[in-house]
Amino acid sequence: MVKSRSLGCHLVLILISLVAILPVIFMLSNSFKTLQESYHSMLQIVPLHPTWGNYQTLSHQVNLLGLIWNTFFMATLVTFGKIFSSLLAASAFQYYSFRWKKIIYFVFMATIFVPFTTVMIPNYLVIAKLNLLNTVIGVVLPQLCDATGIMLFIKAMEKIPVSLLEAAAIDDIPRWRVFINLLIPLLRPNIISVGAMFFINSWNEYVWPTLILKDKSSFTLPLALQNYVSSEGGTNFPLAMALSSIMIILPLFIYILFQRFILNSISSAGLK
Repeated sequence: MVKSRSLGCHLVLILISLVAILPVIFMLSNSFKTLQESYHSMLQIVPLHPTWGNYQTLSHQVNLLGLIWNTFFMATLVTFGKIFSSLLAASAFQYYSFRWKKIIYFVFMATIFVPFTTVMIPNYLVIAKLNLLNTVIGVVLPQLCDATGIMLFIKAMEKIPVSLLEAAAIDDIPRWRVFINLLIPLLRPNIISVGAMFFINSWNEYVWPTLILKDKSSFTLPLALQNYVSSEGGTNFPLAMALSSIMIILPLFIYILFQRFILNSISSAGLK
């Protein structure tokens, strides 16, 4: 009975994996097809006449290195900003006592359930008043705090023995040194996992950069992709699939590299 259940679980996992990877396979396949072939045989995995022409066309039509750099730069700034603010807020909630602490904490956690569309316009008006439209800072600034990161770091800090912090306090070690030399090394796996999730989400961000960035020289990869799937300008599936294939390389590499940390962080978030 146990073996049959185990076999059934493995079959389910294999089926789920196939369903998850099929869109990626079709995307890569269509990136090597001609426009005519992609329309007639979009679901055919192996191209009849494979070609690198779509990637060559992209290299001539858009500044790929510039797009990759813009996306990487903005995603990196957002990631480090979120990690820094989340670590500071989590340590404050976990190790310090102050007035209305629980109320402030629940207010922070409640923001997880607030749809982005409800704060999109207020954020845009603030950025416009600050004259930060069409700037990197305008894209990054509203994303520098994340309640999910705070929650995950608090759960990780609960596993750190309080005796270590008490010993540091007895030795009269400054709090900033405790934070840098003690907490951060102990939380390194959690920082890696949360940072990887933040980076992947920021790399794929489309809606907010669309509102802020208007100059094509500052576009990110998701914004450039829209040029090939826009209803106004027509849809060029092979070029869109080629650009999408380029887009997924770095996030996929990061996920594969830090998969163990990401899964452990998510699974431990619900454990006390």
